Amino acid sequence: MSEVLREWSENASAWQKHNATIRTMFAPLTAAMIEEAGITGGRKVLDVAGGPGEPSLTIAETVGPAGSVMCTDAVAEMVAAAETEAKRRGLTNVAFRQCLADSLPFDDNSFDAVVSRLGVMFFPDVPAALREMLRVLKPQGALCFAIWGKNELNPFTFCVQNVISRYVEMPPVGPDDPGAFRFAESGKLAGLLAQAGAVDVRERELNFRLEAPISVQQFWEMRSATSGTLREKLATLSEDEARRAALEVQESVQEFFPNGQMSFPAQMLLISGRKR
Repeated sequence: MSEVLREWSENASAWQKHNATIRTMFAPLTAAMIEEAGITGGRKVLDVAGGPGEPSLTIAETVGPAGSVMCTDAVAEMVAAAETEAKRRGLTNVAFRQCLADSLPFDDNSFDAVVSRLGVMFFPDVPAALREMLRVLKPQGALCFAIWGKNELNPFTFCVQNVISRYVEMPPVGPDDPGAFRFAESGKLAGLLAQAGAVDVRERELNFRLEAPISVQQFWEMRSATSGTLREKLATLSEDEARRAALEVQESVQEFFPNGQMSFPAQMLLISGRKR
């Protein structure tokens, strides 16, 4: 198992625990993707790297009983969490498969739309994955990716990193290494999508707020549990250092909790295209 997949496998239980909060936080992003990809009732949709179930399950509600969703992820524990959540919500028009993005076990021309929310940045072979997604897409079908914009425009991430970097050395990340901000540079993912053969490729900046009814303390609990990288760095600290770092993070983000509830400004990019 690659280092990235191992980390996500270890993250799965935390993502499942915080699933409702994460679903709420990214609801505006999911809605924008559904609109961008033209997903409506009766459509057949593939979600690649669907994690513990989103945006797959919201899309399943959108396409209704006449449509269907295939939720995939490379990590078995994430797929199991998604299936559990679908059963809890009573959704019967969604199926689940564990598979890699660059080796999709589906026939050519199978889906009306293919989406991936905050997943493509972690794929080991992005060009191969893009070609695979185009292969399983029907002619004129839509592709849509949601990715993080620049780190410095997303205090949800940089506030934590700024504090932790004072306690733990943060090695530089290469521009093409898997990571949250791998495609934050405008045009980078769009260019790869065009090279893979997509047409009508476009990039759209999406500014919204990451909001959820959680406190500063609950925010830290979620962030420190759902990020494998952060969890590993905290594990290197003494108990006193970890406690001080947690308090400093909570102090640094206090301004984003008006009335005691989370509200971070966020900038994401939506990259979309079509199959010929």
